[in-house]
Amino acid sequence: MAPHIRIALLALIYLLAAPLAARAGRQPVTILISIDAFRPDYLDRGLTPTLKELAAQGVSAVMRPSFPTKTFPNHYAMVTGLRPDRNGIVANKMLDADHPGITFTTATGEEPFWWSEAEPLWASAEQVGIRSASMFWPGATAGYRGVRPRDWFPWNENVTNRQRVDTVVDWLRRPARTRPRFVAIYFDSVDAAGHHHGLDSPELTTALRDVDRQIARLREGLAALHQPVNLVIVSDHGMARTSPDRIVWMRDLADPADYHVVEEGTVVMVDPQPGHEAALSASLLKSHPHVTCLRKGDLPERFHYGRNARVTAFVCMADLGWLVYDVFPKK
Repeated sequence: MAPHIRIALLALIYLLAAPLAARAGRQPVTILISIDAFRPDYLDRGLTPTLKELAAQGVSAVMRPSFPTKTFPNHYAMVTGLRPDRNGIVANKMLDADHPGITFTTATGEEPFWWSEAEPLWASAEQVGIRSASMFWPGATAGYRGVRPRDWFPWNENVTNRQRVDTVVDWLRRPARTRPRFVAIYFDSVDAAGHHHGLDSPELTTALRDVDRQIARLREGLAALHQPVNLVIVSDHGMARTSPDRIVWMRDLADPADYHVVEEGTVVMVDPQPGHEAALSASLLKSHPHVTCLRKGDLPERFHYGRNARVTAFVCMADLGWLVYDVFPKK
């Protein structure tokens, strides 16, 4: 995954719409938009004129995602202000010793206890009387200590980007007392196209064009409502080219009897089987081609990672463009 992502923060729409909005009595709305796995260089492909314009006319900056550079850890970091090691969402798949037999995944991690270690923006907003809404932002449906956005939907990948935008615009058509002041929107299509079809695929080109078109439609809807808005457009991580020829198998790193793999891929979360700590340590901590394994307490300080109890005893990191698997994933 690429080490940099770009944030575009736009106040231009608010400045243009403010005079009309003032007559309409509309208060500004903040809309946080995530385009999962949007690499910075996607802006230069000539496929995203709306995003290119927003970045040029607003304020843009480069940000380093938190470790690990995966979807759920970084999305929760963005809405809590805390790195994964402190917000509790330390991986896309994880275990918790206090809740044995339950596995967190991006598809099933809706139990509120997973999300209780850090307060997200919508919970902070709701607690001071600012109405919030979420269109699929990770963590919003689970709630934080009983607090959810006032408006939210359970995850459904079949809801198109157009439908997501239309829902947000409909929320903003409401009268002031039921209109959200903070809205979070999540687009996953660019990430899905990149993972399933590759960085130079027609499918990715289509996904980039579509998400740009939908953000243009959002702007048009806001302008029609004379709605002042602060748009914050972010991504959570980049993406690198991989190949079936660049895979390291866990069985080549250690005896399968010694370990339990919690999560695989670019960053691998590994625990020892009971009584096999010494054997696993001796195997994993050797020098291995294309992968580095460390005890969680020995991870580089710049990662700010390894102190949370949900982090496995060992963390293995593949070289850029490589993957580490225990079992090859199903498509």
